[in-house]
Order: sequence, then structure tokens, then C-alpha cells
Amino acid sequence: MAIIGSIIKGVIDLSDSFTNESNPIEEQREVLENLLEKAKNTQFGKHYAFEAMLPEENLEKTFAKNVPFFDYNSLNEQWWSKMHEGEVDVTWPGTPDYFALSSGTTGKTSKRIPVTEDMIDAIRSAGIKQVGALAHFDLEPDFFEKEIMMLGSSTALAEENGHLEGEISGISASRIPFWFKGYYKPGDEIAKIDDWDQKVEHIAKNADQWDIGALSGIPSWMELMIEKVIEVNKLNNIHDIWPNLQVYTSGGVAFSPYEKSFKALLGKPVTIIDTYLASEGFIAFQTRPETDSMRLVTDNGIYFEFVPMNPDYINEDGSILQDAPVYTLAEVEKDQDYILIISTVSGAWRYLIGDTIAFTDIERAEIKITGRTKFFLNVVGSQLSVNKMSDAVQELEDHFDIKIPEFTISAKRNPDDNDEFYHYWYLGTSDEANNEELAKKLDESLQNANKNYKVARGKALKGVIVKTIKPDVFYDWNAANKKKGGQVKMEKVMGEEKFKEWEAFVADQ
Repeated sequence: MAIIGSIIKGVIDLSDSFTNESNPIEEQREVLENLLEKAKNTQFGKHYAFEAMLPEENLEKTFAKNVPFFDYNSLNEQWWSKMHEGEVDVTWPGTPDYFALSSGTTGKTSKRIPVTEDMIDAIRSAGIKQVGALAHFDLEPDFFEKEIMMLGSSTALAEENGHLEGEISGISASRIPFWFKGYYKPGDEIAKIDDWDQKVEHIAKNADQWDIGALSGIPSWMELMIEKVIEVNKLNNIHDIWPNLQVYTSGGVAFSPYEKSFKALLGKPVTIIDTYLASEGFIAFQTRPETDSMRLVTDNGIYFEFVPMNPDYINEDGSILQDAPVYTLAEVEKDQDYILIISTVSGAWRYLIGDTIAFTDIERAEIKITGRTKFFLNVVGSQLSVNKMSDAVQELEDHFDIKIPEFTISAKRNPDDNDEFYHYWYLGTSDEANNEELAKKLDESLQNANKNYKVARGKALKGVIVKTIKPDVFYDWNAANKKKGGQVKMEKVMGEEKFKEWEAFVADQ
């Protein structure tokens, strides 16, 4: 009998009974008050008169009126860069102990996002709440005695000017509490390895020594790790070596595009739990099994605002127009795409995180990630978001019975058709498929799902061209432009110049 597991499950059930009821709107107002109160004497707080705002009856509107939107470039140039020059109390009291390196999905240059002790505490608190939410899932007590494979970036953080730098998954893993280390895999030594291929090789060689009950990490890299474990140990599926694997906690991107290829690596079903941990904080996690939507963490270190997703509100550099409409949690509507804006205990203020979300349940503050602001394809008025693209790709998978874990797209002129605009798709699949049939079905699916796309196809957008390539090409592209593993994600939409580089890279493979 799993005695320890039964105790842990009992504690989780009890803690969930105390925390199940909440009011996200009230929690958000309290979070905003706490943020402004704590930061009122920082350089940023004094500049924008936080102390004068605090007595205002409509604090949310006053805050939105007096503090502008920031993206990484503007906040870093005006404020965060001062921290690297030794200044203190810049956008948050004191100086951050960590900076999270994030190249995201674009470019080779890493962003340096401050991570304060308050943020570490907030991430840990959200993680505990996520564990508490497991009470809603049908998991046996013995699950809580199994080991957890957390596949992230290296925990060997670099020291730089009095602080430590690394990706957020590496920072979080480096701060794992002592009592959890017995459950944590791949363990400290392997987790410190920076080279992705070496790390995965070590995991594969040690896999038979572990009793893994749960996996956690970005889907694309998790799939590659599982494939390597299967290959090295000559298995049919991952359950041959980890028979007690019951849960996969996805994160960083929507899981749905990877669902079919991921499940093909399993010997039996597992519970999929979505999470949303970004370099800027722990934003949301799935709390119940009847939906794959995630609940915003509304009571813990992050204040959320929402700008309707509209190309007219976005500048050419990806920043938001300062007069764009913005809504609080009390004002949002269901099934509307919003650009996510956050203010945090790490000193990010009205910060464009770069993601778009939609609410699936407003009362519960549950959301789905729908894409990236830079991955919104609006050339010749097609207005395609990543979730619409992903839905269409899933239709291809179902219709042709193939697996397509990766894709990228660009709009460009076709020299073979009078330089008319076409959508060029690269689909990553190891299965046999006819490109022309894929293009036809893809076009039909998008026209049925998106009226703006259908209108564009009747006017300036003349067609769809599909090329299939091996999924490994996408991962090799990431390795060449950024690196493998960690928080790195493939860009789903590329501009013409980047797409030229991509096509040249594909041609060389």
C-alpha cells in the first residue's frame, strides 16, 4: 500500500477544499494594490506617482491611464538597463538576484528579464496550487510516490555582475526545495548539462534506473527526449521503461498541435495537464480534467490586463499603440482574442508578454493560449491567428491520418504566378502525404473557419503552397539560430526576410 502517497494525496485533497472558492476579480484588485504599494518608492513608482494612485476609487482605470504600455525593448532601454549599471530600486525594490534569458521564438539575442525573490516565491506558490489542483484528477495514491522528470534548460546558471542568469526553467529547477529533490529527475548533475544532445543522451542511458510517474516540459523537446529514450533502450514505447507514467504537464505553448505525435510514443493513455510558465512568471495552469483550459493565477504576484487582438492596435515593431483599448478581468468577453498585458512582482509594468489568449470561462478566469502577436498573419487581410492555423493542421492530421508536430508559414509573392501573394506552408511530418492534396484541404479548412481568410482568398490571396519536410529540420533550425531544448519554441509565422533564410536552410538539409 502506498502509505506516503496516501498521506500526500490526503493533504492535497484537504488543501484544495480550503482554496477551491475564490473571486478572481477581487483578487486582481488586491494584487494591483500590493504591487503599487510595494513599488511606490522605486524610481519607476515615483516617476508614475504610484502613491497618489493608491487612494483612487477606480484604481484599475487610474493605473491604465497614467502608466503607458511597454514591450521588452522600451522597458529595458528606459528602466531595466539601469540595473546592469548598478542602480537599485529601479522598477522593484532592491536588485534582482536573477535574470531570465529568453530568446523566445525570434532572434538570437537573449532578452534579460529580471526575476526577483518575490517572483521566485510567486512561482513556487503557484506550483503548490497546481499540485493542489491534482485533487480534481483521478490519480491513485501511488502516483504521489513516483518520480517527476522535469525537462528544462541547464541549472548551471551563469554569474554576471552580481546576479545569476539562465532560462526560467533552469532558474526554477535550481531553487527546488530539498524535500523535493528525491522525486526530481534527471537529478542535479544531468540537469546542469547545457548541451541539449548530451543531456538527452545521459537521460536515455539512465532511464531504466528511474520510476517516472510524471513528465514536465515543452512538447517539442519532450517528444525528442522520449524518442531518444525509446531508441537507446530499444523500446516499443515509453511505457515499456516507465510503466507508471500517468501524467504529462505541458507548458510554454499550446499542447494540441503535438497531441497526435506525442500520444504515438505512449503505450497507454496519460493525463495531460496544461501549464503556462513564461520567463515573466507563472501565468496559468489547468485545474480540472473536464477542460484543457487553464486558470489564470489571479491572486499571486501578477496583475493582468487585456487588449483586443486587432492588427490596427499593433505597431510594425510589434509594440502596442498607446491609445489601444484595454480591459480588466471584470470587462473581458468570452471567445475574444486578447493581447496579454502583465504587471508583476519582478518589476514588469503594463508589459506586452507577446502572447494572445482567449477566455473559455470568465467566472473561473480560464483561458487558452491562442498565439503570439508576432505570429498573427495579416498580409492581404487574411487575419490568421496561430490557433486557427493549428486547428487547420489538426484537421489535416485527422483527415489524412498523419502526424504534423511542427509547421511554419509565410505570405510572399509567387514568381510563377505573376508575383501574386500566396501562403507558403512548411509542414513537419515523417509520414507520406501529397503536398497538393494537403494544400487543398488546408485552404478549405481555413476558409470554413475564418471569414476574413475566405474574403482574402477571393481577392489578393491567390493560393496555398505546401511543402512537407522532416520534423527534425525544425529542431535543427532552432539549434542553428538559438539552441535546442529549454524554453525555445519554433516561430509559426515568418516575415519575408526570415523566410528566405528558412528556405535556404531547408534547401541545405
